[in-house]
Amino acid sequence: MNAKLPVICIMGPTASGKTALAIALKQQLGKAELISVDSALVYRGMDIGTAKPTAAELATAPHFLLDIRDPAEVYSAADFRSDALQLIAAIHQRGNIPILVGGTMLYFKALLQGISELPPANDQVRQQLELEAQQYGWASLHQQLAEVDPVAAARIHPNDPQRINRALEVYRLTGSSLTALTAKKPEPFPYKVHQFAIAPTDRAVLHQRIELRFQQMLAQGFQHEVAQLFGRGDLHENLPAIRCVGYRQMWDFLAGKADYALMVSQGIAATRQLAKRQLTWLRSWPDLHWLKSEAKLEENLQAVITSLSYNVKS
Repeated sequence: MNAKLPVICIMGPTASGKTALAIALKQQLGKAELISVDSALVYRGMDIGTAKPTAAELATAPHFLLDIRDPAEVYSAADFRSDALQLIAAIHQRGNIPILVGGTMLYFKALLQGISELPPANDQVRQQLELEAQQYGWASLHQQLAEVDPVAAARIHPNDPQRINRALEVYRLTGSSLTALTAKKPEPFPYKVHQFAIAPTDRAVLHQRIELRFQQMLAQGFQHEVAQLFGRGDLHENLPAIRCVGYRQMWDFLAGKADYALMVSQGIAATRQLAKRQLTWLRSWPDLHWLKSEAKLEENLQAVITSLSYNVKS
């Protein structure tokens, strides 16, 4: 019986209303549990700038995969897929329906379309690559990547240290290129899935939501939150946690690289760029049921319930 239980995915750009819809759906279905699909929400001590669900929301609807890593650590798409599959199986075993909610499309892609077997992160190799980058620059490491994996180098921007590091790490650990290893056919997703995307129909509305949310974060103490991370001394700007939208801009402000007004404008602009990338992913996503952020929560909830009922019957 559990094998017939579905998986529900709620996707969308930042500030589109995903969390509110997911919580309402959980309450409506009753026997459902939430799994976060967000590469920033995995980090402890990063609550305001990630728009992490509030304590009241989490009391009503707990989320799995929140606060599971220290900001000094790396959490990959492969890590997410492994954790999510285990959670889905356990939730189904309890007779409940998993609701996956978030905007990290790479995580959704890894989960639903599979991911090739790659070696786990190796701190020693990563630290060596970081040292080489400090000495020679990331452009030099990007050139190294071009020599061993030209396909990956063409896809990865020279100013993307995280992905350059990972591609070279894979090559040094295995002797095979990232391109060759990811060409192997991955395991298919073993469950029936219902996919929903919520987004404003007018991009100007989304931009207004993003600016309002960023200003609210500042009012809630975002600067103090990042200052605590900055003061630890063991974190730096090339870590995935610190490269999260908003955090990188506030980090630069605290480091004296930007004034306050520039930090605010760059933070809002970076968040808009993130939303644009998320929407680009979603436009080419297969089997997706679209919902409007402008609609009332009850209307979107009813649209989801109706779609689920129709699909179950058919």
